[in-house]
Amino acid sequence: MKGYVQVYTGNGKGKTTAAIGLAVRAAGAGKKVFFAQFVKGCTYSEHEAIARSLPEISVRQYGLKCFIVEEASEEDINAARQGLEEVTTVLSSGDYDLVILDEACIAVHFNLFSSEELIRAIQSREKHTEVVVTGRYATPDLITIADLVTEMKEVKHYYRQGLIGRRGIEF
Repeated sequence: MKGYVQVYTGNGKGKTTAAIGLAVRAAGAGKKVFFAQFVKGCTYSEHEAIARSLPEISVRQYGLKCFIVEEASEEDINAARQGLEEVTTVLSSGDYDLVILDEACIAVHFNLFSSEELIRAIQSREKHTEVVVTGRYATPDLITIADLVTEMKEVKHYYRQGLIGRRGIEF
């Protein structure tokens, strides 16, 4: 079976959540999933649920903090580049049916690695490996090579009214 490239992008909420939903679906079908998170370094509730009950899903984080607010540090860049190197090995190994590159578009946006490097990693995958790339600011060249692109559009968001993230809902 051929694996495709999916991109979930846009300013709306739900990109990571959609990717996790696909990971759970794939695990339910007996598929092996590698969930790589760039930029993010905090523990999220989904990590705890996956660790407790979904051994088919491996989660690795390649970020030092929850978010890069202004400019990436040298440590941020090194963590992301190490992550991309590991992910390239995972993609070419054929060991996983689904590989999710969460916030890889943000990593490109913050110049942690280039869009060309990301695309080379994706193109190194085994034929059967499905790849999902998430994050705002998907580059035109990434969109071009993708087979499916979904844009999450913010229509209304309660953050604008001062609501902070809630455990179990946003993190």
